[in-house]
Amino acid sequence: MEDDGVQDAAIFLMSLGEEEAAEVFKHLSPKEVQKLGETIARTRGVTHEKVEAVISKFTGEAASQSLLVSDTDNYVRSVLKRALGDDKASLLIDRILQGGDVSGIESLKWMDPLSVAELLRNEHPQILAAILVHLDFDQTAGVLKNLTERTRNEVMLRIATLEGIQPTALKDLNEVLYRVLAGGDKIRKSSLGGVKTAAEIINLMGTSIETGVIESIREHDPDLAQKIMDKMFTFEDLLKLDDKSVQMVLKEVASETLVISLKGASQELREKVLANMSSRAAESLREDLESRGPVRLSEVEAQQKEVLKIVRRLTDEGQIVMGGGGDDAFV
Repeated sequence: MEDDGVQDAAIFLMSLGEEEAAEVFKHLSPKEVQKLGETIARTRGVTHEKVEAVISKFTGEAASQSLLVSDTDNYVRSVLKRALGDDKASLLIDRILQGGDVSGIESLKWMDPLSVAELLRNEHPQILAAILVHLDFDQTAGVLKNLTERTRNEVMLRIATLEGIQPTALKDLNEVLYRVLAGGDKIRKSSLGGVKTAAEIINLMGTSIETGVIESIREHDPDLAQKIMDKMFTFEDLLKLDDKSVQMVLKEVASETLVISLKGASQELREKVLANMSSRAAESLREDLESRGPVRLSEVEAQQKEVLKIVRRLTDEGQIVMGGGGDDAFV
């Protein structure tokens, strides 16, 4: 089912015309552009009543908002400097406004993982780690898949131990990414990297690669490897979800994706999935699993990754709790 907000945004943009819609797209992230573009492409007929309702909704929301300050960054800087003085204010300003200009990294987000890997493959693993933690986890996983095993393992070790990024350590990125960070003369850290980030990325790399990465990290630091594994959520961990959570996940998964992903699942997990379907749907799934011939491991892992993406999205939205189980999974 299409998300109402995305559908309304698509209808509104189509009502604006090409030039105005293009101006709006300039201010959106790559994922937002892709999602809106796909929604617009799938939209066929829209009633006049629906268009009027969307425009009315936008007009109402726009009218209810007021821009108190035209440049909020400069406002924060001025207020803090007046209140605290230059020295104390400088320590807080970068913390509050961290991120600054990351146009170089933003440009990578529009590229496919293979192209990013080709661009960066000759960079030092520490530089790679500093760049990749800025990208979405699935894009980073795709980039790492296209690097050599040795480089991949070294980069993941650095991501897992990364506690922050000092602009002085990112100077080399200027040559690669046309000034990734602006104003890098001041000490500033961003809360990127760490065990959870490493776990999220490894989750998306597939079982065959995942094992080698974990083992490589374990050789350097067994405790760190264990911490990463504790944060990881694998396909078999669907067994830890309560029945209501499994049912919510199944509503979002395409039937073909479910069949292929379960080809590589344990019998226990298959039964848990079947138990959370209607008798008719369960019977149909059993028949599909029995009649489906051998499937490549890479395809099974790819479809399992799609299911895990749905699980993570539902978790981020607060609809399910991974590993929660029982009634405690909902509030």
